[in-house]
Amino acid sequence: MDLKNKISQLLLDYLDIKAEYASLAFLTVAMLVILLMAWISNFLVKRFVLNFIRSLTEKTKTKTGKYLLEEKFFHRLAHLAPVFVISALSSLCFSDPSKIDAVEVEASEIGSFALTPLSIIDTMVSLYLVFIGLWVIDAIINTCLKLYQHSKLSNQLPLKGISQAIKIVINASGLIFILSILLDKSPLYFFSGLGALTAVLLLVFKDAILGLVAGIQLSVNNMVRHGDWIEMPKYGADGDVIEVSLTTVKVQNFDKTITSIPAHALVADAFKNWRGMSESGGRRIKRSISIDISSISFLDSAKLNELRKIELLQEYLSAKLEDIGETQGVQNGKSSLNQRNLTNIGTFRAYCLAYLKAHPSIYKEGMTFLVRQLAPTEKGVAIEIYVFVKDTRWVYYEGIQGDIFDHLLASLKTFDLRAFQLPSDSSFQSIATTTV
Repeated sequence: MDLKNKISQLLLDYLDIKAEYASLAFLTVAMLVILLMAWISNFLVKRFVLNFIRSLTEKTKTKTGKYLLEEKFFHRLAHLAPVFVISALSSLCFSDPSKIDAVEVEASEIGSFALTPLSIIDTMVSLYLVFIGLWVIDAIINTCLKLYQHSKLSNQLPLKGISQAIKIVINASGLIFILSILLDKSPLYFFSGLGALTAVLLLVFKDAILGLVAGIQLSVNNMVRHGDWIEMPKYGADGDVIEVSLTTVKVQNFDKTITSIPAHALVADAFKNWRGMSESGGRRIKRSISIDISSISFLDSAKLNELRKIELLQEYLSAKLEDIGETQGVQNGKSSLNQRNLTNIGTFRAYCLAYLKAHPSIYKEGMTFLVRQLAPTEKGVAIEIYVFVKDTRWVYYEGIQGDIFDHLLASLKTFDLRAFQLPSDSSFQSIATTTV
């Protein structure tokens, strides 16, 4: 006598159940026992096995174990224990389908099959295993991504977008396996059907697919990565990249607002990435001082003697005066156009060059170092400073740049030069006072 008959006989003898209900009673009792054993196995695994694994991982203090715990990998894996118990006990209890009532199902597309307790349980177990498998794989991908993000390579190639693409492919495959289990069809049947739906899928999910492809391009081509300072005025973005996902790039602006930019926009439109500046170790100063043309003049002997007292100009003036002749070009204290002469703007430009060469925060070699005079305009003649600062941090860079131009602007009077600026109320007021 098998297990089913023994239990059915006990139910008939002690519970006074009618014979026609013996099969239903056996099914009910068997399911309750299976569920109870599954609950006990789940409790034991989570109470003892998981606690042991957690304590062991905390003692080893490895990053992999830490991230696996954070992503609840072992917790998700523990859900396999009850399903194995259910599968084993159901096979034991319902192993003889000839003695268990079955329901015949007819369907034109599905086919003909019998619904028995064992077939139903097997189907549920298969579905459960697919869900748990997807859940566990998700934890593994997240753990690998965290390990990568905390490595040095993450600064070179962001993989969050690619990991999201992998998740989409895996979950889509999981959905196909679920359908194959429910409809009792081979997964190849559904994979072959995807080809016919490609055009429809491309039309319906056009934006998602566009973002997916763009996100992969951003990651593979290393166009944007976490920590980059980018500017994209079209979307009001000017700040640091805080996240590069599959379809969007999040930028924290310097006013602490956050802008989300579609990934495909970064591929299709123009944007500025300041990463090259950060990696080079130098940040450019490109700023000019506009000189009032009416203040430009030749240097007379008195002014030359005054400027020769400036240490930064001594080498320049000695070389220039030796080249043109110290007494040439100056007659009776005044300059003559018949000879070569030094000008106050040329000497000021030389002073700017010498001052910047002596500045400890400016690159003298390896990067562009230039002080030049631009073409005259209605706003005067501009002396442009084009150099690179050694400190790329914004606050320090602005401080160094401010100190340099404070000094140079204040030095203009020494060379009898005036900075050009448009007339203001104070300018008209001084004219009115002089007239009165």
